[in-house]
Amino acid sequence: MKKLLCYLNVRKVLLPVLCLLCTGPALFAVQTTAMEIEALLASDAVTYAQASRFVLEASGAAVFADPAQAFDYAMERNWLPGNASPNDPARLDGLSLLLMQSFGLRGGIMFTLTGSAHFAYREMEHLGFIHGRISPGQRVSGDTLLYLTGRLLGHTEEYDILENQDEQ
Repeated sequence: MKKLLCYLNVRKVLLPVLCLLCTGPALFAVQTTAMEIEALLASDAVTYAQASRFVLEASGAAVFADPAQAFDYAMERNWLPGNASPNDPARLDGLSLLLMQSFGLRGGIMFTLTGSAHFAYREMEHLGFIHGRISPGQRVSGDTLLYLTGRLLGHTEEYDILENQDEQ
């Protein structure tokens, strides 16, 4: 029984990550290499610069070779918390803000009014991208970054398919 539960938990977490890795070349620009993804997976805490580069490229918002340039791009657009610096470990609320803004997700009234990382986190939780009781101040690991980005990519592709069916 214990092995079965362990297997099911591994399937919940690793299956989306493996799917993302298998479909990565089709989803991301050519510059994102397998080595970069492996480095992200091995990281216990990604920086805001690393997260910016990966998320901006995955969302199609912008492609940068240098993570610092991606960070600057996101900061100029207020897609990151105002107190973030490139080498700071990314927090879950800050990543939520980056994901919502770069993927163009609309939030609820509080996120729309404030545009804050706190309400971006709450909105991601409400939309079902973040599950369970997790602290918004938690550091983001490479696994978490890939998982959330993959969930949003799946969500936007599903939305595009439904939208195209409505037009026909």
